[in-house]
Amino acid sequence: MPLTEKKAKTIKARGGQLMDGVVPNLMLKSNGKAGRGMWVFRYVSPTVLGPSGKAKRRDMGLGTFPITTIALARDAARECLGLLAKGIDPLEKRQAAKKERLAKAAVKTFEETCNAYLDLNKGNWKKGSKSPDQWESSLKTYAYPKIGKLPVDQITAEQFRDVLKPIWLKKPETSTRLFQRCNKIMLWARSTRMVSTNPLDITRELLPKRKSASSTRVHFPSLPWKDVPQLVHEVLRNGPIGTCREALEFLILSGCRSGEVRGMLWEEVDMQTNIWTIPGTRMKAGKEHRVPLTLRMQEILKKQSENGRGTALVFPAPRDGEFSDNTLSKFLRDHKVPSDTPGRSATVHGFRSSFRTWGAENDIPENVMELILAHTERNAVVAAYKRTDLIEARLDAMEKWSNFIDAYGGNKVGVVTK
Repeated sequence: MPLTEKKAKTIKARGGQLMDGVVPNLMLKSNGKAGRGMWVFRYVSPTVLGPSGKAKRRDMGLGTFPITTIALARDAARECLGLLAKGIDPLEKRQAAKKERLAKAAVKTFEETCNAYLDLNKGNWKKGSKSPDQWESSLKTYAYPKIGKLPVDQITAEQFRDVLKPIWLKKPETSTRLFQRCNKIMLWARSTRMVSTNPLDITRELLPKRKSASSTRVHFPSLPWKDVPQLVHEVLRNGPIGTCREALEFLILSGCRSGEVRGMLWEEVDMQTNIWTIPGTRMKAGKEHRVPLTLRMQEILKKQSENGRGTALVFPAPRDGEFSDNTLSKFLRDHKVPSDTPGRSATVHGFRSSFRTWGAENDIPENVMELILAHTERNAVVAAYKRTDLIEARLDAMEKWSNFIDAYGGNKVGVVTK
């Protein structure tokens, strides 16, 4: 006799069991409350064996009564019967579907994956490094608008192509860095099994061919080396102290990078040996770098010490913090310091190029100049056998550079003095 709703509501709180009478193996069992129960479909599994090696009898819950009505329970039971007819265990199918849902729920979007990668690696960047901000900015600008919300395991090579193509030819340096960053993130995602393959392996093949790297490389605009003395004498040595002039002259004389000079600490300077030792944490290559101090560099440090405000920084900004790179760049723009790039002012980083070109024009050995500029030796064999930093030879070259600047004769080249 078919089970009715009226009959179902008579089920006892405990021990009750009512067979449906319409769909085989469907029953309503007590669940601790009178008039309520659990729909159960009882069957013999076609695939799962019990301890004795025989087909296992299984009970599959189909919902609670009265929330799940008799009609809904019958539909679910009929679906189970259909699976059994095909040799499929309905409970196994349900559990597999649940695992798949959980797996999909655990999949991160591309943006979430990027954030996880950046969080994991934030301790690997040097203190004060711009890299984390540059990574995040490029991803936010170019990648996230198109693929940021997509599950990371569903992004295709064509979708990465669509991210890169608009800037691939117009901004080769930016697009290359973006490609490299996305590639590192996807390699990490593959290593953590978030994805099974890295679509970026073939993305380059989908992008238009570029010209050679040498024809597209953009250099930092730099002041021609013959014009550096005028800048030093008429601008850097001709103005109020503490306005980044001293830091800029020291940077020019040393050949060091902006961040290395701006963050220079007194504790790094040994005035007995006249050596400035920059710790690896502040170097681009991550290795300690010794800088010999020329006579003029020693003079600058002595004046900084006499005029200093007791800060740990050698070149403190007016408000005692560290000068920003933008402050130094703005100083050059304000004084209209020309460069070898038409329409652009010289850049702070460009003084390294000025120094490097002067060295080439004045027969300074290339290996000495490379060590002054703290460039990484690209030849692994040469690097392995290098046992000296040629500090005496570097000091000699730097003194020659300093003497060249000091010999300024007053020929105007267009630097605006203030």
